Amino acid sequence: PSLSFTRPVGIYQAVDGTNRLFVIEQRGVIYVFENLRMVDTAGVFLDIRDRVNSEGNEEGLLGLAFHPDFASNGFFYLYYSASNPRRNVIARYTVPQDSPNQADGESEQILLEILKPYSNHNGGQLAFGPDGYLYVAVGDGGGAGDPQGNAQNRSRLLGSILRIDVDAASEGLSYGIPPDNPFANNTLGYRGEIYAYGLRNPWRFSFDPVTGWLWAADVGQDRIEEIDIIEPGKNYGWNIMEGDLCYLPPENCNRTGLQPPVWVYSRDQGYSVTGGFVYRGTQLPGLIGHYIYGDYGSGRIWALLYDGANDPVNKELIDTNLNIASFGVDDKNELYICAFDGKIYKLTSVEAHEA
Repeated sequence: PSLSFTRPVGIYQAVDGTNRLFVIEQRGVIYVFENLRMVDTAGVFLDIRDRVNSEGNEEGLLGLAFHPDFASNGFFYLYYSASNPRRNVIARYTVPQDSPNQADGESEQILLEILKPYSNHNGGQLAFGPDGYLYVAVGDGGGAGDPQGNAQNRSRLLGSILRIDVDAASEGLSYGIPPDNPFANNTLGYRGEIYAYGLRNPWRFSFDPVTGWLWAADVGQDRIEEIDIIEPGKNYGWNIMEGDLCYLPPENCNRTGLQPPVWVYSRDQGYSVTGGFVYRGTQLPGLIGHYIYGDYGSGRIWALLYDGANDPVNKELIDTNLNIASFGVDDKNELYICAFDGKIYKLTSVEAHEA
């Protein structure tokens, strides 16, 4: 409660046993502080405002992921928007061993740059999977309705979840393409980095540490918000489908081979889904195993229970007045929320009703 931030879009921990939290601001600043409720100061971990384009409402510093061996190598990865030309950048930075709370701003090593036609739909989530590979959420490039058809075009990286190996470069790249990626070594011109495609603007994904499932929230066009479980090689439908509804005219809406969402909700519940985490902490036992997510527009927070066999059950936990930008977890898997009022929140009760 003693800390405030400017448009915080993510809260993270380094999995290094130091009990620190990191908050990224959209403008390009990362803060670090001890994970104590009454902490009253946050230090600047990294400031890259000079290279981040945050002029558009959806552009800026959007994602952070710490290397699984961060405690020994000091590597972490950022996803940010840049201009001239408009592009999204995935880059590696290093924290010197003698200054653990201040990264080296001159240590940037660019892994990948993705050109995009419009300012919106950047995606931005980064996370290491249980397999040690880096997963990257990339939006369809923007523009209403994906006018360039990027999300269904596997020769482009837009509208996809990517999966890359940051520890082994290959094929003249600054990273490697895992050999078991679904389109690795194809002869059709598809990008081997693509893990799954057909996404509009995946705004936050996470791995369930128990099941290993990759949960993603995909922001809809004007009717439906959706929750997906991402599987390799699957096509999640955009822009043929918006959620479970046809987006293209009926004569062009061929659902063959498309992966349906696990859950959808309409505009009477919200208008911009914010993906969260499957709760695996201990403070809220009634939520263990539930996927906790929210909506940026309505401020609602829900708990979705899904096991792959039975019908999903969705419960509304709380209807807030917050613009919920992101969720995060600490090293004990306790859940945090950051909102555009600049504050960090935690859920403290589990009273809920079925929605």
